[in-house]
Amino acid sequence: MFSQGSQSRHGSRVRALALDLAILAGHLLLYPTGLRQERPPATPPPDLQGQRPVLLLHGFIDNRSVFVLLRRSLLRHGRQHVEALNYSPLTCDLRTAAALLARHVEDACARTGHSQVDIVGHSLGGLIARYYVQRLGGDVRVHSLVTLGTPHSGTRVAPLLSAHPLVRQMCPDSEVITELRQPAPECRTRFVSFWSDVDQLMIPAEVARIDHPDLIFRNVRVSGVGHLALPVHSAVAAGIREALDAANAARVDTSGAFSVA
Repeated sequence: MFSQGSQSRHGSRVRALALDLAILAGHLLLYPTGLRQERPPATPPPDLQGQRPVLLLHGFIDNRSVFVLLRRSLLRHGRQHVEALNYSPLTCDLRTAAALLARHVEDACARTGHSQVDIVGHSLGGLIARYYVQRLGGDVRVHSLVTLGTPHSGTRVAPLLSAHPLVRQMCPDSEVITELRQPAPECRTRFVSFWSDVDQLMIPAEVARIDHPDLIFRNVRVSGVGHLALPVHSAVAAGIREALDAANAARVDTSGAFSVA
């Protein structure tokens, strides 16, 4: 017999899985529109509010089309410069993708006149951005890094998927995860990690939390939203906007939380 709590958790997982499958079906239609790298305008629009550019970085075997709704939300609420980036589907090393991200960040700063950017990364994209910040000196350029369902401590995935080098780098015992556990003294970037209690690709779900003694971070628990839904759900988008707007210099390690019915 299942307890009432167990039944509730099971029902929440089933609903989240159904939503993820519906999102996957819709995203497959949009996927071709995001295959090409975005071409930013040669002359960016004036930023009347002085807000940092926001760069969006997708997850494994995905592309920038996953951020259509989030990008629209950020633009509608006052962000003037929002760019969704692609890294090559042929990429086999997270470090290579992190070096490419570094070039994108420098280019965005040069074009917009800002000295720093904010980054939102989904899944593997968040891990790429964290590697850039923590291991390649990107904390000089990245003010705030928001991650969505990112395996900060490494995740155990299906054996068939682990044949891909990038997936192996997301495993708990990989060299990349080991590097990210190393000291990061004076890292200046503020981290906000959104993790879901029904994320079926993070095993266990808590691996999407950040836990590092040298980092300035906040973990936000999201209830009822699956892995694929994190970058498209309106409630998560609102949380991302709030996190970017409220970023400050305080060291925070307490957890926020919100629930999606």
